[in-house]
Amino acid sequence: MPSDSRRARDATARGAEGASPTVTGRLSVVDEIFLRTHRGLGTPIALQGLWRTADRVDPALLRQVHAALRVGPLGRRVIRPRVPGARRSWRPNSRAYPLEFTKGTIAHEDLLTWADQQGADLDPEHGPGWRLSAAALDDGGSIVSLSCSHALADGRALVLAVDDALGGTSLTAPAARTTHSSSKATAPEPDHSDIVPTAGSASAGSNTSDSIATPNADAATTAAPEWNRSGRTGRLDSLTRQSLVPEGAFGSATASTVGGASGRSTETESMATPRPGAAKSAVRESDLSGKARRYAPMDRAAEVRAPESDWSDAWRQWSVVVRGTFRALRRGIPERPTRAVSTRECGVSTSEHGMTETPSVILQCSAADWELAAAAQGGTANSLFIALIAKMLWASGFPRETIGASLPVDTRDEPRVDNDLAMTEISIDRADTAATIREKSRIAYERRMSSPGGMPEELLQVIPDRWAYALSRGAGERDILCSNIGTLPDSLRTLGPHRCTGVAARAIHPGLTADHLPRTRLSGYLCRIADTYTLAIVSLDPDRIASPETLRNLVHETTTALLLPITLW
Repeated sequence: MPSDSRRARDATARGAEGASPTVTGRLSVVDEIFLRTHRGLGTPIALQGLWRTADRVDPALLRQVHAALRVGPLGRRVIRPRVPGARRSWRPNSRAYPLEFTKGTIAHEDLLTWADQQGADLDPEHGPGWRLSAAALDDGGSIVSLSCSHALADGRALVLAVDDALGGTSLTAPAARTTHSSSKATAPEPDHSDIVPTAGSASAGSNTSDSIATPNADAATTAAPEWNRSGRTGRLDSLTRQSLVPEGAFGSATASTVGGASGRSTETESMATPRPGAAKSAVRESDLSGKARRYAPMDRAAEVRAPESDWSDAWRQWSVVVRGTFRALRRGIPERPTRAVSTRECGVSTSEHGMTETPSVILQCSAADWELAAAAQGGTANSLFIALIAKMLWASGFPRETIGASLPVDTRDEPRVDNDLAMTEISIDRADTAATIREKSRIAYERRMSSPGGMPEELLQVIPDRWAYALSRGAGERDILCSNIGTLPDSLRTLGPHRCTGVAARAIHPGLTADHLPRTRLSGYLCRIADTYTLAIVSLDPDRIASPETLRNLVHETTTALLLPITLW
């Protein structure tokens, strides 16, 4: 039975969408796998980008980033089809959680504990699918978090969405891609008439973090992000001329603690008024009409095609499933998919709320040192990364002689925000080095994991969710996950005038319970920004890695053996 606060959030969502029925694309099979995790069908997972700065971040800057994200490619939600067999679709949605600040400061050694809490209540169907939040650190710096449902984006897509919001590479409208190769439709431009958060009010008895900002068309004249999205040259430069925020001002308008959702506050002040000369901003005066003022990024794709109807999509889906199933059955009845046991027998470390702890660490290493260590073993930066995660798992007491590693592969042919990835795998033996893993990975990247018995993957989209979950449960899971997100764009190196001392990307698992632990024991997320590699490591093995201290000890032990000089966040 949904709570009062949940019903209030759903009502607000419907109000935020207005009457626009615009559909901007269909969900892929991967999208729906991650969507099912929001209903308890699979391991809960959200993606998170973290920025650590040397000084206090200006709240006005974050308000502008928040406004850009609202109308960017993350601003969409899932709509159920009206015809059996049709895929769920995406609809533009400017509703978002308000920008959240934490009152006071948090100890820098507790920043990951704080960050873990920022993934709660994300749901791209029944609630906002992303959240931007920030906190001041006791070392004088700040930590900024952007969390989003994995149904909205994969790791690379989250980076692209942030780059777009900060004035970097421009993106076309979200969800334009379809899983049917015959369709080349470009998504319609979302009509976001309302883009300013106003003071949200929580329903009686709900947490302040659950209050949702309701769009206000009257205030839209002050809502436009200040940088020039047509020339892509602004990049928040207007704020570089402002003085930095004095000590103590970071949480001046908030009332929150680091101790969980009930202590969160919501930033509900209106957006800053655009600076003089803002006529070059994303919103042009000629685009404004009455109270409905449309956010119009001038570099978005101009092509528009009417979305395919549910009836047409259902016909296409059933045709693909029937033909594909017939071809598969001609080769015999496929074997029933097998799945390694993923739940732990006993001794699982849980929080006081019954949730399973997922200790995490983030380390940094200079690119020169990382690549020198890789070259010394005859490997690459990527194969050294895989070797490091495997050796850490063995050092934790993993008993088997062979480790299965799943390796996500980015399959984009152009920048876009979606789940555009495939999975491959390798087996790692104790005798393997970065050199042998390099060769195994090279071969693995030429193939992909596929559905069992050659059955069409679209089958998962035409059957009930619980059946689809039973068939796809554990898909892509191996003992370790090694996700190389790649080089991050330069726009992420700073937040306006604030230099970032660290940027990381990772997955978090809000609300994870013991019965939904995956086969994966250890996950690693590697990225490079400027001359630094950053590696986020998340433990999903509470039997052997039950605390951050244990994980940090494993990191030091393994990196020392690999001659990697590192710094922990």
